[in-house]
Amino acid sequence: MKLSVEFLEPAEQELFEAFEYYNEQLIGLGFEFALEVQKAIERIVKFPDSWTKLSERIRKCRCNRFPYNIIYSQQNSTIIIVAIMHSKRKPNYWLERVK
Repeated sequence: MKLSVEFLEPAEQELFEAFEYYNEQLIGLGFEFALEVQKAIERIVKFPDSWTKLSERIRKCRCNRFPYNIIYSQQNSTIIIVAIMHSKRKPNYWLERVK
């Protein structure tokens, strides 16, 4: 079964903000961050049940190289990206998005 990927609007905003932040630190670093997020999402699509369970419906997949986790849920044939979460800040702020 081929899975599609959808972002909640706040998760999309988090991705954009992190991209901008890293590009401000070093030209091109934001693109490297976005590539790592893309690779993590590809791993999720390939093996959706393989990552750490946070609850019955929510899982997280860690990005390589950058301190971010992809918080997601699978609903039928769709992966819903709930948050692009910095792993050192406010660990449960995204919970209100899944209620």
